[in-house]
Amino acid sequence: MDVFLVPLGAERHELYCEPSDDDESAAGTAAPAPGLFARLKRSFSEMLRAAELARARRAAGEYDPIDTWWERTRARVLAKVADAVAEQRLLWHLRHLTAAHLQHPSDMSAEQALAIMRASMVRDRDRHFRWLVIDTLLMLLSAALVVVPGPNVLGYYFAFRVVGHWLSWRGAKKGLDGVTWTTAPCDPLIELREAIDLAPQQRDARVGAVAARLQLPRLAMFVERVAWKSA
Repeated sequence: MDVFLVPLGAERHELYCEPSDDDESAAGTAAPAPGLFARLKRSFSEMLRAAELARARRAAGEYDPIDTWWERTRARVLAKVADAVAEQRLLWHLRHLTAAHLQHPSDMSAEQALAIMRASMVRDRDRHFRWLVIDTLLMLLSAALVVVPGPNVLGYYFAFRVVGHWLSWRGAKKGLDGVTWTTAPCDPLIELREAIDLAPQQRDARVGAVAARLQLPRLAMFVERVAWKSA
């Protein structure tokens, strides 16, 4: 699998991959273990399908009417799930790999790229384990919402987060200890770094052009969310 070390500034980089939809579905919905975790995986799969459908409808300009507090809450939850899918896709897939190919900006060495990748994996491993513990507790507290009519969206959301963080934690561990990494320089990634500081209209056009050259149709959305999510 190709993994891209995406520059989001002079010193900031994020790892990114774009597997096919079939691969993505398989990574998120593999055969679950029996018992409680099987139920969590089913909730995870249901929320994943709903979030992907909602994202596709928004991309097509289709919006359902939102009239109640519960509908607004559900829409916000599904939007957060769609964002989480985009950010955790790489780690979910690393669980199944023994080899990966890291493409990095061609103005840095392979050693520098691998060091950045490993530092990112360490941060992800520790962060997802911490949130796995927190969200497990929140999921148990959300069980009280089963009295609310209709699907327990918040319960599903915390189940999604528990399973998602568990998969991401395992993926980060596998990326550090069980994956053989090869590297290759990638000239378009330098153009992506240069695009970050441009005016919004020019930046969007440049990022879109780089995404097209790399054949990564979701890259522009990833850069938009991750580079400016705190803005």
